[in-house]
Amino acid sequence: MKVLMVLTSHDRLGDTGRKTGFWLEELAAPYYVFQDAGAEIVLASPKGGQPPLDPKSNETAFQTDLTRRFEADARATAQLAATVRLVSVAEADFDTVFYPGGHVPLWYLPVDTHSRALITSFLAAGKPVGLVCHAPGVLRHVQTPVGRPLVEGKNVTGFSNTEEEGVGLTHVVPFLVENELKALGGLYSKGEDWAPYVVSDGLLITGQNPASSASTAALLLAQLNGGKPG
Repeated sequence: MKVLMVLTSHDRLGDTGRKTGFWLEELAAPYYVFQDAGAEIVLASPKGGQPPLDPKSNETAFQTDLTRRFEADARATAQLAATVRLVSVAEADFDTVFYPGGHVPLWYLPVDTHSRALITSFLAAGKPVGLVCHAPGVLRHVQTPVGRPLVEGKNVTGFSNTEEEGVGLTHVVPFLVENELKALGGLYSKGEDWAPYVVSDGLLITGQNPASSASTAALLLAQLNGGKPG
């Protein structure tokens, strides 16, 4: 089993002057769900190399056993420092793709043509696609073969408006994930703020927030295993 994980190369939080990047828990938790199931993992980003980390995600309050495991894992950190360029990967070489979140996927990945084509090709090939937290916003411009929004009529979730308000970035992000998924015709639902919540609709699996990272990856594995837990 071979898993592609797609990270961001963008590091600016709007016009706040603050640095940002991927959210560490949303990489580390799925990474070990996949690795502990025996998967080969490839990390990719638009520019390749070391992707930016949201420094807030590494503050003590947001660290977990899995983020600490990742940071102490020399092989994992070396792999992170040398992500492959997104344009160099192809759906045919993988069994599934997973997008961790962090706020920055909202600025670049939604318009990245290779990312959009990858998601479309994975689904067309009958391979599941997982996205967590802000990453469902990457689906903003992904369309079906007949030109309709991919999420139209599909059960989806993602970072909620109340969670965005809770972190004080409602007026910083380019769009709100919850609002955008609804505007595209998605059947958006959410659980309690900051609690794990995952939605599956066919091959599309979405998680609401950082706490949903491991369970989103586990459901992705179950899809690969024919509905059986990893």
